[in-house]
Amino acid sequence: MIHFTDFKSYNEYLGLDKPLDNNIDVGFYDPPNMLSKSEPISVDFYRISIKINFVNKTTPKRKPITAVFFNSPNLIVPAGWDIEPTYKGMYLQLSKKFIEENRYLFKTYLDYGQHEALYLTEEEIEEISAVFKLMMKYYESEKRNFNVLLSYVNVIVSLVEAFYKRQFLTDPKQYNHIVRDFQQSIIDYYNQPVSQLPSVQYFADKLGLTANYLGDIVKHFTQKSALENIHDFVIKRAKQLLVENQKLNTTEVAYELGFEYPNYFSKFFKKQVGLSPKEYRQQLN
Repeated sequence: MIHFTDFKSYNEYLGLDKPLDNNIDVGFYDPPNMLSKSEPISVDFYRISIKINFVNKTTPKRKPITAVFFNSPNLIVPAGWDIEPTYKGMYLQLSKKFIEENRYLFKTYLDYGQHEALYLTEEEIEEISAVFKLMMKYYESEKRNFNVLLSYVNVIVSLVEAFYKRQFLTDPKQYNHIVRDFQQSIIDYYNQPVSQLPSVQYFADKLGLTANYLGDIVKHFTQKSALENIHDFVIKRAKQLLVENQKLNTTEVAYELGFEYPNYFSKFFKKQVGLSPKEYRQQLN
């Protein structure tokens, strides 16, 4: 596997133009002059890649697609790629430093991962292409205005956010199983002895997704965050244990649920229910 730590070495490998800046790089693809087949790779920066009429030779039906793809630091593209050099498109590359310094602009979409493509409509292609052309104008200018570039980057990310919401709405069947699998994974987790509270990252790893992508889908379809869904289940299980197993004291219930500290369980329960575990049990009795 080849690991790239900067834009310059990655662009040379692909056959792209030399970057004009170490923290932001914008460009258009030129497939006939680019590498069409690669071994596994990873990069140490962020990429947003828009590819139009893109054909991957490794897919069975080889149907052309138009989509936004993402690369995040240390995300491995395990099979590399083998593509037809007939597509067109554009790319935006951002360093980790750039993201950290402007994190308030970037919500969650740069962490969606390679496998979570966003499929674009014709109207969305025109819209995002127009923004890229304007961004390129300022990127290639000798007197680059960083604030203008940053604004266009923010527009691109905001468009991606809006397009994802459209995709969630237009193809809900694609995502319903993810919500079901997530909720079943919580049940499965508590159907065995536990030693700690589960995290969103734990379930994302189980489902082969990034935590941000899982969180956005769960939030969209349940109107609650993934963490809130976990907390709801923990409270439901806590109530069952308090009612159905009177032999367990609140400390033992806390350990059954994976809380390391019983007093944290009591505070958590009271915040969610409005009563302490002891008060809840007494009220029912």
